[in-house]
Amino acid sequence: MRLGDTFPNFQAPTTIGDIDFYEWLGDSWGILFSHPADYTPVCTTELGRAANYFPKFVERGVKLIALSVDSLESHKGWVEDIKSYCPELRNKDFPFPLIADEKRELAIKFGMLDPDEKDSKGMPLTCRSLFVIGPDKKLKLSILYPASTGRSFDEVIRVVDSLQLTQKRKVATPADWKPGNHCMVLPTLTPEEVKANFTEEITVVPMPSGKNYVRHVTLNNN
Repeated sequence: MRLGDTFPNFQAPTTIGDIDFYEWLGDSWGILFSHPADYTPVCTTELGRAANYFPKFVERGVKLIALSVDSLESHKGWVEDIKSYCPELRNKDFPFPLIADEKRELAIKFGMLDPDEKDSKGMPLTCRSLFVIGPDKKLKLSILYPASTGRSFDEVIRVVDSLQLTQKRKVATPADWKPGNHCMVLPTLTPEEVKANFTEEITVVPMPSGKNYVRHVTLNNN
């Protein structure tokens, strides 16, 4: 999968029943993320954090769905452990579905298998893949982590904010950007286009090269 590609539709069994991915996603943004295995410590912290952050994703119009090569029965049992491990989730329904990809069909299709991580039968497990899919069903971002490294869901929220902002405004977000920080005016914009697209003040940062490509802007309501 390459950025900008149309993310393929698929059908799959999940903890909320069989789904058609496009129908489930609708006009929302979506995040599909895989984990190596149920009943493992790092995966438990990841899905727990994703569940705790679920209201933040809802605020941004983002749906979450997880995937591994475990069975539905395994997923449903493990969810109870996740809820126990995360006090905020106790006595609540788990907020997003888990896909059971026992035949590894989706894992192979989306390049999610980790050749270094295998189950007791020697079969490869899924790595920590994460795909952000836009309402247009295009792949907007992908992140790949090894099994040994848990993901930062603060970073996932941050990149969603950047993707949604840069879709609306002609800016790029710099290193370590967070909402409220200054953005960069796209270097492809001419001075005339800058005036047409921004009511905010633009700060041109002088560079030894004499090129005016570093233009800061703090967006209103950002």
